[in-house]
Amino acid sequence: MKLKLTSLALGAALAAGPALADLTFPDLSYRTGPYAAGGIPFSDGYNDYFTLLNERDGGIGGVKVKVTECETGYNTEKGVECYEATKGDSPMVYQPLSTGITYQLIPKATADGIPMHTMGYGRTSAKNGDVFSNVFNYPANYWDGASGVVNYLLEINDGNINGKKLALLYHNSAYGKEPIRTLEELSKKHGFELVLLPVDHPGQEQKSQWLQIRREKPDYVTMWGWGVMNQVAIQEAANIRYPMENFIGIWWSGAEHDVLPAGAAADGYKAVTFHNVGRDFPVFDDIQTYVIDAGKAAGAGDQVGNVLYNRGMYAAMLAAEAAKTAQEIHGTQDITPEMMRDGMEALEITEEKMAALGMPNFGPSFKVTCGNHGGDGMVGVNQWDAETQTWSLISDFKPTDSEVIGALIAEDSAAFAAENNIESRCK
Repeated sequence: MKLKLTSLALGAALAAGPALADLTFPDLSYRTGPYAAGGIPFSDGYNDYFTLLNERDGGIGGVKVKVTECETGYNTEKGVECYEATKGDSPMVYQPLSTGITYQLIPKATADGIPMHTMGYGRTSAKNGDVFSNVFNYPANYWDGASGVVNYLLEINDGNINGKKLALLYHNSAYGKEPIRTLEELSKKHGFELVLLPVDHPGQEQKSQWLQIRREKPDYVTMWGWGVMNQVAIQEAANIRYPMENFIGIWWSGAEHDVLPAGAAADGYKAVTFHNVGRDFPVFDDIQTYVIDAGKAAGAGDQVGNVLYNRGMYAAMLAAEAAKTAQEIHGTQDITPEMMRDGMEALEITEEKMAALGMPNFGPSFKVTCGNHGGDGMVGVNQWDAETQTWSLISDFKPTDSEVIGALIAEDSAAFAAENNIESRCK
């Protein structure tokens, strides 16, 4: 009788099919080190969204999600070590969260058949999917950010910034140098003068740069900073009474911890963005119910709605939607990293889809194709209100200069293809 019961149980198990393995999403986090203030909320948002999907929806397509967190400290060598330590888990997609780590992982991930998503950072020319088969940087990249700054200045100057002076205050690293070529081309096109002001890591010493700004009196300052550099820059701008409304940062220089230390003096500071801010979206009600109140939050639950929490959550949402797309394309819930890559390349985000996800107008609509791994490069602008201690979207997501950016992407990606003997793959 015991044998008969065992046989029946075995038959039922076989009829039900094998249990599906979790879909693994690595989180190359940096909760420690000089940039932890930015890394913590991003990882909290990234983890919490996947927890929401597990608790509310049973995962993605009925398959539970497992987030494998590996601490990099925002260190390139540690980032590569994390990749090597986790790539055996059949990871769906890597989000390196560092331009330095990204450059090191591009050849590795491509050879291993694993996709990477470098949202708003990394190698900008990876937008060319014809050359970079496994790297995606939708919905916007650094060169879109540079163009978004210039377009906003054009918008508030009735379309004419000829003769204006724009200072670029940048982190003296691969990350900080990314916008220089684009801004140089845009300065030729629009007739503004570009002043370059590098700041060495970690960015605590900026007296000489702000003395130069006080001396040269640029009409506008744009910042490619990260970590303490942002806080110091905003305080230095206040010290020399530079008009804060004329100071505009990239999206990695526009979070709460960047402006709060300066208090009321930071009022009016701006930053470009590719996603919305605040927590006035239905998805946050679900996160509160299924994640925060349930005691399953990745952190203390105090970052919800903050800029970088939203960014991490947005990155997780885009990954989840790509996974759903991959499941649909291949007709299976049990997708591989190679299938996930196909889902990312066929991803389409519409306003209708975002509204259904409880994130209406949270980010721009875009469509990924074989040749376009970066979307349409739509960029908006946020502004800080020191009294209410909130960011507000003051300019909708608008197109960037595809003519200038497209030419630069074609040039850089062609050079990479030639160096690495990469043949065209998109027909």
